[in-house]
Amino acid sequence: MSLHGKTMFISGASRGIGLAIAKRVAADGANVALLAKTAEPHPKLPGTVYTAAKEIEEAGGQALPIVGDVRDGDAVHAAVAAAAAQFGGIDICVNNASAINLSPILDVPLKRFDLMNGIQVRGTYAVSQACLPHMIGRDNPHILTLSPPIRLEHKWLRPTAYMMAKYGMTLCALGIAEELRDAGVASNTLWPRTSVATAAVQNLLGGDESMRQSRKPEVYSDAAYAVLTRPAREFTGNTLLCEDVLLESGITDLSVYNCTPGSQDLRVDLWVDSANPPGYTGP
Repeated sequence: MSLHGKTMFISGASRGIGLAIAKRVAADGANVALLAKTAEPHPKLPGTVYTAAKEIEEAGGQALPIVGDVRDGDAVHAAVAAAAAQFGGIDICVNNASAINLSPILDVPLKRFDLMNGIQVRGTYAVSQACLPHMIGRDNPHILTLSPPIRLEHKWLRPTAYMMAKYGMTLCALGIAEELRDAGVASNTLWPRTSVATAAVQNLLGGDESMRQSRKPEVYSDAAYAVLTRPAREFTGNTLLCEDVLLESGITDLSVYNCTPGSQDLRVDLWVDSANPPGYTGP
C-alpha cells in the first residue's frame, strides 16, 4: 500500500523523529500538515516548522507548515481545518509533540508538570479529536501516537511526572481505538526499544555518548510507515515497539539503524526490557 496522495497531520514535526516520519510518508508523495511552535531558529535545536516543510517537499511531498501550540484547542482545530481544506481531508494523524523532564517528583514544579501533561495528554486528545471528523469514512484512516506500552512493574513507575504524561498519551490512543473501532479508524501507539538520535538525547540524556548508543531516527520512521500502511480495520488498539514492527515487516538486520556501525552497546529506552526483540539473532 502506498501513501501517495494521502494527507497526514502531525504535531511537533520541526525536527527529529516527527520530521523523519513526515519525510518518510512524503517519499510516497503524501501531503503533510505539520503543527509546531518553532517559527524561529532555536540556539540549541536545529530546524523550524518552515525548514521542516522544505525538507518534506524535497522528499517528494506537499507541505503545509502551521505555527501553533497543541495545548491551544482553538489553534489546533483551526490548523486541522486549514489542512483539511487545503488537501481535501485527513487520512493520518500522528501525535508526536512531547516535552521531557526525567526529574523525580520533588524536583518537578507544577509548571513543568503542566507543560508535559499539557503537551502530551491534552495535545494528543486535542489533535486526535480535531482530526477525527475529517478521517471518518476515509480509506484506511490511522491515528499513530508516539508513546510507550503501559508497564506497571515497580521500576517503570518513575519518574512520576514524565511517566504520567507518556502513559496518558497511550491511554488516550487506546481509548480512541475502542471508540472508533466500528468506524474503521485505527489507533495505535509506537515506541522504540532504544534511545533514538535526536536533539533531546544529545542535550538532555547524555550528549555524544548517548548518541553513539542510539539508533537513527529511521528506526522510528520506517516502523511508523509499516504501521500506517496496514489495514486500519484489522490493526488497531496495539502498543507497538519499533524494532518488533520492523522484523514483522521483513527487516532482518536491525544493525543498519545503529548510529555506531556494528555496536552492540545500545542504550535501552524507558519501558522496554532489551534493545532487540526476544529471539532476534541478526547482526
